[in-house]
Amino acid sequence: MEKVRLGLIGCGGNMGGHLRRLMAMPEVEVTGLADVNEASFTRLFERVPEAREIPRFSDHTDMLNQVELDATEISTPHTLHFEQIMDSLDKGLHVLTEKPMVCSVDHARQAMEKSQDLGKILMVSYQRHFAPTFRFIRNQIAAGELGEIQFIQAMQDQHWYENQQGKWRQSLALSGGGQLNDSGSHLLDVVLWMVDQDPVVVSAFMDNLDTEVDINSAMSIKFANGALANFSVVGTGPGPGMWEDITIWGTKGAIYSRKGKLTCKYGGKPEVEVDVDGLPSRFSSPDQNFVDAILGKDKIQVPPICGLRVIQLTEAAWESAEKGGRPIRVKSVRLKKQ
Repeated sequence: MEKVRLGLIGCGGNMGGHLRRLMAMPEVEVTGLADVNEASFTRLFERVPEAREIPRFSDHTDMLNQVELDATEISTPHTLHFEQIMDSLDKGLHVLTEKPMVCSVDHARQAMEKSQDLGKILMVSYQRHFAPTFRFIRNQIAAGELGEIQFIQAMQDQHWYENQQGKWRQSLALSGGGQLNDSGSHLLDVVLWMVDQDPVVVSAFMDNLDTEVDINSAMSIKFANGALANFSVVGTGPGPGMWEDITIWGTKGAIYSRKGKLTCKYGGKPEVEVDVDGLPSRFSSPDQNFVDAILGKDKIQVPPICGLRVIQLTEAAWESAEKGGRPIRVKSVRLKKQ
């Protein structure tokens, strides 16, 4: 294969960045665009005028049936991901989907098993796996520099409640959930990926304010190795932008990530500020990694197990909040053996 033929499902604002990156790759040919809203194409072509000649479709299944494709990328409302992933896999295509991968543990299991059965790539576009800061933290933990992980504190705030009013992200039928299932999904993913521990029990309280989805979430978690964690996902942040704090404590030290600044404290020694800008990175984007993996040049850096872990924890947190904060065991999943 010299070129990867890609079809894009969902041409809203987020897909513009994907499209620009893909069209800059000589090994990629974007051969189809699909969106139910004609206005999405208009806005997309204003941002990426060179895409006007790409065939476009109002139904993703028409694109899958009529265009020669090797893979799809999906950026649509969350509850649509599962059907579009399965439709793409049924056509023998590789899939890169935006977060969250799906909105239920059962859908995650089905999608993962189908991709395994067909030998096709299923990847989630969690871009933080490509950020040098988070890769540094993950590598420090894996190398044992922090010792056994004991406690995690993770907080995210965003002006999400007001910014998303009247939009699909606050419609339960389309979003599948609120801030925890949207931007909060990134926070859960990157922490679970860095510490590489399975959460087993969660107790959660959530406030929907005047919406049908969660806006603010407070979660306490116990991991399989005994580590404890607090996650705070705040959708009523003052803005602009997003603020995040992540701290991970182990038996030998701690790492503090504060809005782009990284501090390490090991074994009672003085704290060390890490030069974030000087950290090496060989990765550019989920899109490039996806294409490289299809071409056999690299392994995917965000396998579907990451999407499964996030929805396992999220689904348990939703259930706990519905039951007044009662501790809920995180649902385990057994995939078919290959």
